[in-house]
Amino acid sequence: MKKIYLILLSIAFSFEALSQLNRPNDPLAHTYSIVARDAATGEMAVAVQSHWFSVGTAVSWGEAGVGVVATQSFTNKSFGLRGLAMLKAGLSPKEALDSLLNNDEGKAFRQVAILDAKGRVATHTGEKCIDEAGHANGDNFSVQANMMLNDTVVPEMEKAWKEYSDLPLAERMVKVLEAAQAQGGDIRGKQSAALLVVKAEATDKPWNDRLLDLRVDDHENPVQELGRLVKVYRAYEHMNQGDFFVEKGKMQQAMNEYNSAMEMFPQNLEMQYWTAITLANDGKIDKAVKMLQKIYSEDANWRELTKRLPKVGLLEVSEKELKKLVK
Repeated sequence: MKKIYLILLSIAFSFEALSQLNRPNDPLAHTYSIVARDAATGEMAVAVQSHWFSVGTAVSWGEAGVGVVATQSFTNKSFGLRGLAMLKAGLSPKEALDSLLNNDEGKAFRQVAILDAKGRVATHTGEKCIDEAGHANGDNFSVQANMMLNDTVVPEMEKAWKEYSDLPLAERMVKVLEAAQAQGGDIRGKQSAALLVVKAEATDKPWNDRLLDLRVDDHENPVQELGRLVKVYRAYEHMNQGDFFVEKGKMQQAMNEYNSAMEMFPQNLEMQYWTAITLANDGKIDKAVKMLQKIYSEDANWRELTKRLPKVGLLEVSEKELKKLVK
């Protein structure tokens, strides 16, 4: 059955594969990247940086419960979907990679890394990838780079992956990119970066299986910006957890989560605002008023929003209290 499925899969992708062979308009994603799996959670991720616009649309691919793929240098984007499909059909990363490269006339220019849900990896760096080019891999990770300023990039990426094993996967991936950049990174400079994190196992709600999908398409310091976005993501995790506690009527736990978010981004009006609204719903009107007045002074539109909340049940206060809140 597996053999039949693979034959059908090969036929289905054959035309796309042929259209990608040595095609002159292949994206020139000369870059450094990492594919990795968190041994504790099983989550998988791809992180990448390049002096190329919107690198995340070409290099990084992933599916929960299946694996992740990085395809770069003279990028064959079909390798992403085809590689994942082969893993899903039961092939190992090595078998999938061999199959992808078997009929690829441009394989000498390709750089590809595939990691599956078991943490197995396979990596290819073509002999015509521009120096400095290379890769290093092991259980649960592979780092790869081409057109680097020097040959210390890949070793430092591997070192960073192992050194920051105590960090959550997303933050650990950013540390690897930072290590590459600290060694000079792409010889051409910096432009875009991306981070994709998927769940260890697929669920019956696939729209929730992609945990994190951040892209910095054009920025003077893309890795730094990517790190900032991961921090914003963590802050909004606290906000979401706070909302959950509000739904359950656990106001103290909600306030703890909201306060954690605000400590991470004290200038974020959104976080301040919903914290104030939660205070109001918990009967702490005076505290809410104090926070809201400061918010209104910076942007009066929040005052107008407050007036609209009672209609949809997001602000449950008396008419007298509402007037005090919007004063």
